[in-house]
Amino acid sequence: MIEVKYKDNNSKILAPLNGEDSWLEATPEEVVRQNFIAHLVNELGYSLTQMAQELKVTNSQRGTGRASADIVVWETQEDKNENNLAAIVIECKSDNVTIQPADYYQGLNYATWVSADFFVTHNSKETRCFQVFKEKIPKNLGKELSRIPSAEELLDDKKKEKLFQDEKVFEKDEFAKLLHQCHNVIRNNDKLSPEAAFDEISKILFMKIRYERNPDEENVFTKEQFIKQEKHYEKNIKPVNIKRNGPKDDIPYLDYWFELTKAEFAKDALFSENDRIRIRRESFLSIVQKLQVYNLSKTSDDVKGIAFEKFLGTTFRGELGQFFTPRTIVEFMTDILDPQEGERICDPCSGSGGFLINAFEYVREGIIQDIEKQKEKIKEKYFDEKYIKASDNQKEKTDAIVDKLFKQLNEELNLDNNQSRLYHLSHKCIFGTDANPRMARVSKMNMIMHGDGHGGVHHNDGLLNVNGIFEERFDVILTNPPFGARVDKELKITAEDSLKNKPHFADWLKDYDDYIKIANQREKDIKDKKKIVDKFDVGKISTLTEIMFMERCIRLLRKGGRMAVVLPEGVLNTSNLQKARDYFEGRAKLVLITSIPQDVFIASGATVKPSLVFMKRFTEKEEQEWEEINKDVQSEINTKYAEQIDPIKAKLKLRGKIAPSAEEKKKLRADLKALKSQIDAEIKAMVKERFNYQIPLAEIEKAGIDSKGARIHNQLPELTEEFTPYRKSLNLWIADNAHTADYEINNNNIVRVRIDEEGNKVKEIFYND
Repeated sequence: MIEVKYKDNNSKILAPLNGEDSWLEATPEEVVRQNFIAHLVNELGYSLTQMAQELKVTNSQRGTGRASADIVVWETQEDKNENNLAAIVIECKSDNVTIQPADYYQGLNYATWVSADFFVTHNSKETRCFQVFKEKIPKNLGKELSRIPSAEELLDDKKKEKLFQDEKVFEKDEFAKLLHQCHNVIRNNDKLSPEAAFDEISKILFMKIRYERNPDEENVFTKEQFIKQEKHYEKNIKPVNIKRNGPKDDIPYLDYWFELTKAEFAKDALFSENDRIRIRRESFLSIVQKLQVYNLSKTSDDVKGIAFEKFLGTTFRGELGQFFTPRTIVEFMTDILDPQEGERICDPCSGSGGFLINAFEYVREGIIQDIEKQKEKIKEKYFDEKYIKASDNQKEKTDAIVDKLFKQLNEELNLDNNQSRLYHLSHKCIFGTDANPRMARVSKMNMIMHGDGHGGVHHNDGLLNVNGIFEERFDVILTNPPFGARVDKELKITAEDSLKNKPHFADWLKDYDDYIKIANQREKDIKDKKKIVDKFDVGKISTLTEIMFMERCIRLLRKGGRMAVVLPEGVLNTSNLQKARDYFEGRAKLVLITSIPQDVFIASGATVKPSLVFMKRFTEKEEQEWEEINKDVQSEINTKYAEQIDPIKAKLKLRGKIAPSAEEKKKLRADLKALKSQIDAEIKAMVKERFNYQIPLAEIEKAGIDSKGARIHNQLPELTEEFTPYRKSLNLWIADNAHTADYEINNNNIVRVRIDEEGNKVKEIFYND
């Protein structure tokens, strides 16, 4: 057993691998490293004599200098003394640094250079271990293992092989298949509907995530451990390593376990207060047994996110009238709108969250690419001709500076850092609502599986304002509103819609300056028994949900904001919706209409022939231009027809003996109506002529999916390639750059330079080091 030792008021820490009296600065990273060395010795059975720290390894990937692996472990002391190949390479990060993919690849490179069998990344909060495949070029991470091999396992091939079979991350289709197996267990044993069975699986998944998120607790997510803890609980003994911070002791242990999970995710509103486990204990244990060999938290967002989506599609297809937008369509609509960092994105009919997830991933990828570009600039700056000619000592100092700058840049991808770009994207830019409580919950869960951004999603009527979702706030809207239904003309805003009664109203007040006005208006609407359709101009024209949501989307956009909507083709060509189309065209420009095959949505359960409609709300200038043109045209046309209309109106005003007969009045009114129709038509035509712009139309024969859901050729990316240079040449999208960033290096530290919402240049050090 070894003990981590400090001196000089904890400013120095003992580094036993460097010698019995080697004291180093107790930096956060050094503290993590020395504690992990103690763990390797005390818990895994390694000896100090078979380890080294800061081992120099040849670095052919960066400059021409040398790099250091934090900890290196050999199978035996003899292997170390004889400079034989190492067994494990370990990269340590300080607790306030979230381990990023770049850190994994750094460890993988180090492990490959010394031909190690394993590499490990560790920051106290998270430890990940990978098997190195030496025959492969070190571009991809090796197979992830459930834990680090012990000293005993390292020397025993059979035990090492068993380690490879232990708990692992999901790969490709494994997660989707497993979810379906769990679903079948519930349907067979508990006879629940598909959507109710999904609810139960969701509860168990989040129970597992909770335990994976709490490394201080014993991992009890196994069938055997559950039964053991259950026996303790039933004897009224405090369950081993379970913190009792709310649930009562007299409920069944299964419900108690779920109560702790509900408390963990209380702020996310994933579960209602009365939710409980509604399946048999045997079903629960069977599912736990299927899940226990996998690590959900360590499974990549892509793998579990896509699997979760597949599972959703087959579970809910048609069950709740929920027709999920196929991924090829979601990706195309996102690509066309090209959302940028700092822009706010909304889907007022979020369903399973497909649009919000894709937009989140799209912007996140842009941030990641920018960080990599910044790292390349740093390399160019520091690994220059001067570096090549420098001494090894000077190269080491330069390498240390570059490592430090890279760590600082990696903080931009740290979701736990509330100053990072990824945090801002996740918490300030993604918003959605769904009127169905189950689908709102599904949307949140789906986003968590994909890597977050779920906090702005709410169970709420999409036609009404809620946290962060109100008029003229969004840059980008992507949505597939419900088709064919109608909003009840008598549906009123009620006390249930009160914003002041929402759980997090106080937090929302802090976030939004004008939110109290919005809340007060809602209270007035409740008091006045305001009808929802009366809140919308098109309510007088049509109460079709797709029409109501079109106006809602335009209202939600800021001036110059853009939107993409899936609509039934009837909205575009049915004569009785002409007034609705006129209303929309008087507030936003049509910038692209894409007709897609009906087959695309048949696989999702829908039967309506769809079109994808892209619009941009008028800018301030365009709004003013439209109003001036309308005013001028109306004046011209009304003057033109005044000689015909005025006499008719004058005759209709006559009274007494000189008044026209009833038959004459009827004809005069008919003539007047015909003239007004002619005037309206001419006004409309002249306005369009003067407010003229091009509307690209496209018809796609193949959109990547056939009527049975099978993959086929996809012409949509080709259309994106054609449209993108066209819209850029016309400057159609007006991106708000309030939160995009550039960087400067000051005293070997990264300083972020950004333009704030008032247009001021702000320099800030945003990371913790």
